[in-house]
Amino acid sequence: MKYLFVIEKGTRNLSGYFPDVPGCVTAGKTVEKILANAHEALELHFMDESKWPRARTLAWHLDKGGLKLATTDLVTWVQQEKTGALAAA
Repeated sequence: MKYLFVIEKGTRNLSGYFPDVPGCVTAGKTVEKILANAHEALELHFMDESKWPRARTLAWHLDKGGLKLATTDLVTWVQQEKTGALAAA
C-alpha cells in the first residue's frame, strides 16, 4: 500500500509525516535521509498493527482531509508491503 508522505522544510532540518498514519513522523537533514527514515518509521509503526489505515490520494487530502501545503513542502509516496518489507515508491 502506498502512503502519502509530506516533507516540510524547517530552519535546520526537514520533518515529514504521513497524513493517513497519525503519529508516524520523522526528521532528517536531507531528502535522502528523511525518506530512509520514513521507510523505517512506517515499518516500526506497522510492526504491531493488525489493521492498517486506508491510504488516501493527495486529491482527497486537499479536498476533504484539510491538508494545507506550503510552497516549500514536498510530497511523495512510501510503499508499505503487508509482509513488513518496505519498497520505494
